[in-house]
Amino acid sequence: MVLKIISATEAKPGTNIIIDGEAYTVKKVDVSKTGKHGASKCRIEAASIITGAKKIIAVPGHERFEVPMIDKRKAQVLSFGDKVSIMDLESFETLEIDCDEEIRKELQENSNVEYWDIEGRKIVKRKL
Repeated sequence: MVLKIISATEAKPGTNIIIDGEAYTVKKVDVSKTGKHGASKCRIEAASIITGAKKIIAVPGHERFEVPMIDKRKAQVLSFGDKVSIMDLESFETLEIDCDEEIRKELQENSNVEYWDIEGRKIVKRKL
């Protein structure tokens, strides 16, 4: 569920936007001035929230981006496998979700983690 839409010139470092159907965090924005016959241009450098992949795009200043809704929740680790099995501490629902290798090394059974629900995709972000 998208809460709001912003133009490319309103995107600041740290803002989350959706590019090509995936959530990205803006790292850097360069805005060129308007020309005699044209509109301003924005060069946006962004990193994927889920995979960490970098993307650089150049768009007109009036280009509009959706801002994704990110739900940050707490959970308890139940077990490890290809995915991490966690239990939400509010709803007590059990989930099988992805986790980065760096975070997986820190985790133990019964430890608490923070996971993010980004437009229906879930990922463990950090150990609490």
